[in-house]
Amino acid sequence: MKILLLGKNGQVGWELQRSLAPLGELIALDRHVVDGLCGDLSDLDALRATIRLVGPDVIVNAAAYTSVDKAESETEVADRINGQASQVIAEEAENVGAWLIHYSTDYVFSGVGSLPWQESDAVAPVNHYGASKLAGEQAIAASGCKYLIFRTSWVYGARGNNFAKTMLRLARERETLNVISDQFGAPTGADLIADITALVIRQLLQRPELSGLYHLAAGGEVSWFGYASHVIDFAQANGEQFAVRVINPIETTAYPTPARRPLNSRLNTKKLRDNFSIHLPDWQIGVTRMLREVLNK
Repeated sequence: MKILLLGKNGQVGWELQRSLAPLGELIALDRHVVDGLCGDLSDLDALRATIRLVGPDVIVNAAAYTSVDKAESETEVADRINGQASQVIAEEAENVGAWLIHYSTDYVFSGVGSLPWQESDAVAPVNHYGASKLAGEQAIAASGCKYLIFRTSWVYGARGNNFAKTMLRLARERETLNVISDQFGAPTGADLIADITALVIRQLLQRPELSGLYHLAAGGEVSWFGYASHVIDFAQANGEQFAVRVINPIETTAYPTPARRPLNSRLNTKKLRDNFSIHLPDWQIGVTRMLREVLNK
């Protein structure tokens, strides 16, 4: 089996290099040209040519435009990478008969309410990033290719920047932290996403009827305030010294950003768990493992 991975150096892409390697020949690309192959999603012609040249059995697209606030002003770039490039990848997947595995976001929803979003719920993005990702989803579904789309949320990795690392840094620098307490989701590790992807690919090849749209997130839920408190409490319990004395819960309205953020990022993962017989561990398990790595505890 030949697998083409796009976005190899992102948080999820980095972990996918590990999880996909045992499945077959892995060709992993970033935006740079290597041996005539280009994984730059902003260069649609080169992207199309690369897929035709590789002729993969599976395409895993872990590349995306992810700057949520910048997407409000860089609309054309976001649309090109998240929307138009997804359409090109899907069309070429259909042409070569490849499976397409693609990642989307809870930002396609309105973010209201408190119930976890189901795959069948109405979409209503609250910002341009969400709209661009939704356009990508719709282009893939309309292409006729064999696909699986994972909507996920609150993704973090031990490699690169993430919310937990930011909280640890600020806790060392400041006596008081203000953290949003009215947005809820489940912190989901890039390693978990990558491992689930590899498990699912093996099953899809045997059971193509399982194709479609799925929600993928760790179990449980927490606010950003609860997440930050968990991170700092764990670090302190493991000997870290901080300047912080108080963590204040604040509402989203007290922290304005160029792009609106959904209050409800909960995702219902029952369809994924049932169809693929998969267990999704609670968010604390992955976060604790990441913290041990970051803190070397």
